[in-house]
Amino acid sequence: MLDGIDRRILRHYQADPSLSTSELAERCRITSGVCWRRIEKMQSTGVILAQEAVIDWGAMGYAVEVSLRVTLDKTQARAFDEFTAAARLVPEVIEIQTFLGRVDVRLSVIARDMRHYQEIYRDRILTLPHIADIEALMHIARVKSSEGLPV
Repeated sequence: MLDGIDRRILRHYQADPSLSTSELAERCRITSGVCWRRIEKMQSTGVILAQEAVIDWGAMGYAVEVSLRVTLDKTQARAFDEFTAAARLVPEVIEIQTFLGRVDVRLSVIARDMRHYQEIYRDRILTLPHIADIEALMHIARVKSSEGLPV
């Protein structure tokens, strides 16, 4: 279980993962050694999974984001596995989520422009296995996006 000190470390760490251990310890009002040991423990137990660079794909020339809601042909026993394995191979698919209900899978797809999206859709998405139905939702604005947890 996480205690108050662990939660304080996580709050500051989420807000600024570039902090050094000594800076993090200072903000949490603990020693560097205690901070380092607690971070190591949270990493080894899987509480802290990774540090990663978040790249603004818009700055990289991608101007279009589309959410595709996919219903699979569930008469095929391996439809989910085969579809998700193939979807992982499409570089422009930046997120894959699976659901219970009418929609089975949601793909988040990015493209440089509408012409590029059309190519991706026709040549890569529509060729994915076991698609029974697909609905495209054009992304207009990101109102809230947060990886941080309320710790």
